[in-house]
Amino acid sequence: MSFKDEMKAALDTFIVESRELLQQMEEALLGLEQAEEVAEAIDAIFRTVHTIKGSAGLFGLTHIVEFTHVVESVLDALRDGRIEVSAELIATLLPCHDHIGLLIEAVAAGGDADEGPQLAAGTALLARLQPLVSGAIQKATPAAQGATRIDTSGGPLRSGNWHLSLRFAEECLRNGMDPFSFIRYLATLGDIIHLTTLTDRLPSATAIDPECCYLGFEIDFHSGASKEEIESVFEFVLDGSTVRILPPDSQVSDYIELIRSLPEEEARLGEILVKSGILTQRELDEGLRLQQQSSAAGTPHQPIGAILVEQQMVQQPVVEAVLERQQQIKEKKAREAQSIRVDAERLDRLIDLVGELVIAGAGANLRAATVADAALNEATAEVMRLVEAVRDSALQLRMVPIGTTFSRFQRVVRDVSSELGKEIELVIRGADTELDRSVVEKIGDPLTHLVRNAMDHGIESTERRLAAGKPARGRLMLNACHDAGSVVIEVGDDGGGLNRDRILAKAIDRGIVAPNANLSDHDIHQLIFAAGFSTADQVSNLSGRGVGMDVVKRNIEALRGTVELESVPSEGTTVRIRLPLTLAIIDGFLVGVGDAAYVVPLGMVLECVELAEADRQALTHRRYVNLRGEVLPFVRLRDHFEIGGNPGRRENIVVVQYGGQKAGVVVDRLMGEFQTVIKPLGKIFSRIKGISGSTILGSGEVALILDVPALIQQAVAREAGLTGASPDDAPHRVLAAG
Repeated sequence: MSFKDEMKAALDTFIVESRELLQQMEEALLGLEQAEEVAEAIDAIFRTVHTIKGSAGLFGLTHIVEFTHVVESVLDALRDGRIEVSAELIATLLPCHDHIGLLIEAVAAGGDADEGPQLAAGTALLARLQPLVSGAIQKATPAAQGATRIDTSGGPLRSGNWHLSLRFAEECLRNGMDPFSFIRYLATLGDIIHLTTLTDRLPSATAIDPECCYLGFEIDFHSGASKEEIESVFEFVLDGSTVRILPPDSQVSDYIELIRSLPEEEARLGEILVKSGILTQRELDEGLRLQQQSSAAGTPHQPIGAILVEQQMVQQPVVEAVLERQQQIKEKKAREAQSIRVDAERLDRLIDLVGELVIAGAGANLRAATVADAALNEATAEVMRLVEAVRDSALQLRMVPIGTTFSRFQRVVRDVSSELGKEIELVIRGADTELDRSVVEKIGDPLTHLVRNAMDHGIESTERRLAAGKPARGRLMLNACHDAGSVVIEVGDDGGGLNRDRILAKAIDRGIVAPNANLSDHDIHQLIFAAGFSTADQVSNLSGRGVGMDVVKRNIEALRGTVELESVPSEGTTVRIRLPLTLAIIDGFLVGVGDAAYVVPLGMVLECVELAEADRQALTHRRYVNLRGEVLPFVRLRDHFEIGGNPGRRENIVVVQYGGQKAGVVVDRLMGEFQTVIKPLGKIFSRIKGISGSTILGSGEVALILDVPALIQQAVAREAGLTGASPDDAPHRVLAAG
């Protein structure tokens, strides 16, 4: 790989990591006012900005460095207590977060991000930040102000400064690294109080190689940055170079106190030093290497603490404090989970290959069953077990917690509630519920519509809430959980609920329903999902244009999901979304009707029962059976798909459940469980009711996957129409005795 390709790969990594850091920064800013450990949250935000700034400096992105440097100054003042946490401060920092994101995206697009509208936006934000920086400087103590000035008198150095001893590798110039650029960048973290240039390694004039670096530097440096942050400045020249960073003498006691306050866990001396910020991981690795060299040379074993002191990496009092701490802690091991970043396309390709493996395995298993060879059947059964384990593990790789999507709405709720002049809090439950990555990516827009509608239409103004005896602050709830092989996502509010009469009047006015239609509350509530339907009197930036809820329903149905709505006047509204766990591979239950095979998602199957002869004779005049005293509406697949021929002597009912409703599916044969690789249907089949996809059987034949929610809805609606009851009540009635 050429140097240009390496830099391109490094820049791509910088962009990806910056996006992740900005997401963490936004979450930390939104939770700053309610954070239990405010100092820790501020430090996390500061580290995020500083990391982006440092990485941008290495790639010469000066416009990002300059902007983030001012933001970093504000956060530094916030850490020191010169600025207090307030809603106004967070409202100022959030647009700065957005602007940094725009600058990063401009770099990703290959554009010039320091010109045009972005430059004007950045200038306006800097103007808002400047008073905060100026006010923080005025609040600083005279001693601190004096310590930040560069001492050019050549007199004794002030205490409280870092000391850096730098010996760059001779090859750094040949590798395209300019030592002075790193020193100049170091000055963005603080002030260089004193710099001494060493020429001990400089050869005679005739022996000088212009592509070699012979100089060394001793630097006294004043900064509030951590040792890790200072060392990161020299990240690209650490190999072959000697970089020693000694903390300020005045802070040794602080480090000792930090060591003593560490949580109890088993840790070696070096690990404690790294966690305390006194030692970097690179210095620890080098100390261990020197210890191994000493042991290999046959010299007496030298403790790592003595080596670190001898190499001037730490001070003796700090080592003594760590040793004292080690004698006090309990025996407990701590392991860190490691993760790697995998390209999404590679992961999708793996899932596709696993799907093909499932199909091929089913074919091999089917053919082995036709051979009277017990050993072969046992081997294929073991292969299928392993294939199923591989399938589950591969699908688990694509499962991500929905909390990441939920947390995005902290910002949405904050901004929209401010725009509407309402007090709204967001309550999140079930954030650790896992869902397929492809589903999570597509659910963001529908959830945004629902959240905005809940804040605009659902939650009342403060005055109306107080008049109704409610708390002034409204509550918006996001909840997720697993249920019957699917994921349920709820968006609820404690607002005024839907206005039944107003919805019906609007629907009649628009010709959606007839004026004399007799609709239940459930049917009226579902009208808001009609295309172009809106009850808003005025069009706003948030709603009122008649687009949104119909788009939500279409997007959810495109994911093989359903959306339901419940509303209670004066108490609030809840929109409930049901989605499949994955869009790739599921466990299915194979059934047969005539010569055709169908797959029912196994997670929705409750039981299978034989259709009684009395029920078969009554099929002509009713569409329900008595299942242990409960009305069970059903769909006969032979009639639904107009399959010719006569049913066999025995028929079976597969009892399925979805969204709290039950129904029966009448089939000819039960063919057992089946690993189902979901294949999408073409557009020509998109209007067929009751089918959600297809799969390939081990024999090579195609089986259709049943759309259970649609079949249940059809069965319940038909049975309710025959009996004159509401579809909501039909599945729950109990037959009279006899």
